[in-house]
Amino acid sequence: MNLLLFLAGLTALVAGASLLVRGASALALSFGVSPLVVGLTIVAFGTSSPEVAVSVGAALEGQTDIAVGNVVGSNIFNVLFILGASALIVPLVVHVQLIRQEVPIMIGASLLLIALGFDGRLTRLDAALLFGLLVVYTVFLIVQSRRQTQEAVAELTAELPRSAAWDRHWAVQVALVVAGLVLLVLGSDWLVTAAVTFAKALGVSDLVIGLTIVAAGTSMPEVATSITAAIKGERDIAVGNVVGSNTFNILGCLGLAGLVAPAGLPLAPSVLTFDLWVMLAVAVACLPVFFTGREIARWEGAVFLGYYAAYVAYLILAAQQHDALPAFSNVMLVFVIPLTLATLIAVLVRKRG
Repeated sequence: MNLLLFLAGLTALVAGASLLVRGASALALSFGVSPLVVGLTIVAFGTSSPEVAVSVGAALEGQTDIAVGNVVGSNIFNVLFILGASALIVPLVVHVQLIRQEVPIMIGASLLLIALGFDGRLTRLDAALLFGLLVVYTVFLIVQSRRQTQEAVAELTAELPRSAAWDRHWAVQVALVVAGLVLLVLGSDWLVTAAVTFAKALGVSDLVIGLTIVAAGTSMPEVATSITAAIKGERDIAVGNVVGSNTFNILGCLGLAGLVAPAGLPLAPSVLTFDLWVMLAVAVACLPVFFTGREIARWEGAVFLGYYAAYVAYLILAAQQHDALPAFSNVMLVFVIPLTLATLIAVLVRKRG
């Protein structure tokens, strides 16, 4: 029964992502809003709705480790797995606005979360600050989009395929977006329910479940949406969706979860000393990758996927207190990470030259 629920969830996610990308892209054309801004707002926020549902529900039930682990794990998964997988399908061209504005905002939100959680807890006041910043960020994006010149909007929207006659009316486009969101939420709920049942049977802790199974499950809408957009050539949406979702996860998901939690959200010591810093590191890693020709190349996508596999392997080894954990950590710190940084610097210098 759980296997059927898992498969049904995946099917609903893929179908929902397809409807959402089609509806949101058509709305961008109808209202004169650039695809990048649609990816950063409607699509990104819509595909983050499963994270909101899971984190808020977990906070209300007192499962705060799942609420926090879901957001932190999702942000790591979004960058390393989703961008990595999307770039393997087709190299992703990065819009200059992402480099100059959206990625720094994502990094800033990550730093703010670390600062607020330094005392080991996100209070309701901290949560209110996060959610208030989300409102400001959203309004800022909308105002900024409206200030674009008609020529710039025309240039951006020209990249999208022409809509079929049946979906050119705004009401049909809204219906597609709503139907897509409904399928995404239902699919994520079914998938996470089945996945958590599997994980519980293996005796894994709530925090590890949140960082891995739940995080990957609730990020399946982003997976389906970004990969579908990449295949269709809507690469602004593919990248903007991930960056916007990460910012929304920190400000919106943790903001709402912290507001509804009776005593705020306590942060486990391992999250404070390791996972939050991994989340910040992958956010910062976007800058040099995006700067190398404003493109995420296939080899960079492969590196991202490799790092995600290493992160999950570390969590599993740490949860089991495996004897191989020290050796694994040393190899990553002494060889793999420095080699990756040296390669990125060399590529950046060559591009600049």
